[in-house]
Amino acid sequence: MKFSSKLSDGVHILAYVDILRDGDLSSNAIASSIESNPSLVRRMMSRLKKAGLLMSQPGKVAPKLGRSAKEISLLDVYRAIEDNQKLLHIDEKTNPQCIVGGNIQDTLTGIYDRIQADAEDSMSQISLQQIIDGILENNEKKKLSNLN
Repeated sequence: MKFSSKLSDGVHILAYVDILRDGDLSSNAIASSIESNPSLVRRMMSRLKKAGLLMSQPGKVAPKLGRSAKEISLLDVYRAIEDNQKLLHIDEKTNPQCIVGGNIQDTLTGIYDRIQADAEDSMSQISLQQIIDGILENNEKKKLSNLN
């Protein structure tokens, strides 16, 4: 099973743009931080821009947040960046003649919908600012532990 890291990378881009706003904000620099390639970063930035989470000007390497980090939720980023917005997926190829195979999709659909709604509700309550604050706090802790 392949896992998507798009949400993580989307948050990474937005946090990078905010924290390093006076530094190198090129797709090369951001890609280096993510350990990805610049074209992938540019595609993701385009999606974030389309969603109003990021602003940029043609010919200028100076992206900035589309609104304050406090106003951007993890759910906003998730909806902007993820192609398939379902967290859990049901196997559609089960044996309809089997008691389990013939009934599992209908049974799991409601359960998975409830889990999706709960996850989205939780994501809506986490701001980009909280994530940025966590990054900065962890960075300070690492600096202090390296001094000891």
